[in-house]
Amino acid sequence: MIKKLQDLPIEIKLNEPLSNYTYTKTGGPADFLAFPTNRQELKLLLKTASNLGYPVTTLGNSSNLIIKDGGIRGLVIMLPKFKQIKVDNQQITAEAGAAIIDVTKVACQASLTGLEFAAGIPGSVGGAAFMNAGAYGGEMATVIHSIDQILPDGREVVLSGADLHFSYRHSVVQENHGIVVSVTFALQKGQQSQIQAKMDELNALRRSKQPLEYPSCGSVFKRPEGHFTGPLIIQAGLQGKTIGGAQVSMKHAGFIINIGNATATDYLNLIHLIQKTVKEKFAVQLETEVRIIGED
Repeated sequence: MIKKLQDLPIEIKLNEPLSNYTYTKTGGPADFLAFPTNRQELKLLLKTASNLGYPVTTLGNSSNLIIKDGGIRGLVIMLPKFKQIKVDNQQITAEAGAAIIDVTKVACQASLTGLEFAAGIPGSVGGAAFMNAGAYGGEMATVIHSIDQILPDGREVVLSGADLHFSYRHSVVQENHGIVVSVTFALQKGQQSQIQAKMDELNALRRSKQPLEYPSCGSVFKRPEGHFTGPLIIQAGLQGKTIGGAQVSMKHAGFIINIGNATATDYLNLIHLIQKTVKEKFAVQLETEVRIIGED
């Protein structure tokens, strides 16, 4: 039996700062950060970590994520080398590490419609399935046909769209602790020019409304029923509020940006202040959409 993770013939970094990988440019170190290149390596990592008693955390593109400053214990797995995208009639199968933006480009080239809403979503395919990512009235639940997963015990399973029990920013993947290795999207035939025009329109809208020029974790809060988050934060007098290097964006109050050397703690303190103030002023409890993991 392998006694040390780093003895595996797989790229593994020790005490690697996760701020090198997150969109916020914050986050403490991973004890072990592994980059498998195929399913066999992924299964070997899971088996070895299990034998050694290490917890396992999988990260996508880390775009809608805050990793605390204490980092993550045990093994962290990232799948940027899982990025193949294949078209088969009206279906596209993409590996988990592929960028959703790249999948939308392939869909457009193949004259397949349905993924236009995702043209500017910065996450990975696996992460998008994990959290039922959405934008501009669309969400993954409407286009995902099935996913391939490797469960913690190494078994491979295929889950249909119905099996995934999608709801707002949620899928069953958040509970079953399996790793998404690929996603199959079911799309419809469309006109390439119309698909491209819609993608261009949504991307222009995104650029005009979102602070893409700064590091951020995307949309911080879920939309509360009967309200819009941005206006609530503005009415609470918190637009532009800064703690350390984290600031409520002046362009879109639903985003918190890193204006320089922010820490994850700065982000969390600002999130808690927003939640407390909005609750006090409007009796609305803001829930985070951004995933928060790691140790203080």
